[in-house]
Amino acid sequence: MSSRLNPYISFDGDARQAMEFYKSVFGGNLTLSTFGEFGAPDPSSADKVMHAMLETDSGFTLMASDTPPGMEHKPGTNISVSISGDSEDELRGYWAKLAEAGTVAVPLEKQMWGDTFGMCVDRFGIGWMVNIAGS
Repeated sequence: MSSRLNPYISFDGDARQAMEFYKSVFGGNLTLSTFGEFGAPDPSSADKVMHAMLETDSGFTLMASDTPPGMEHKPGTNISVSISGDSEDELRGYWAKLAEAGTVAVPLEKQMWGDTFGMCVDRFGIGWMVNIAGS
């Protein structure tokens, strides 16, 4: 898989409804995973969307989630840029440059879903998420 760059939107509990709406607008294939599927300890968040991805026939990719428990939802700052793929060296290189002189919110490390993932805000205030598949 080559690396891809796309928007990632955080919602305040209505990610499922929003992504189903976007699917009705753009068509394509929508996949959803909930916090409960990955063993969320808080039952109130079990049905919330941990990750959603809409891939359209036009080549659009839109990703989203509900804001995780314990994190603040701030409309206006709820869109990040996601870079994902399986080229570990390439993606770690992007991460190092983006995080330099920025703020790391989630260190780039192995996550419960099996990938290596990190979140940072670059020195210009842009939020980035890097996901390295199966690493």
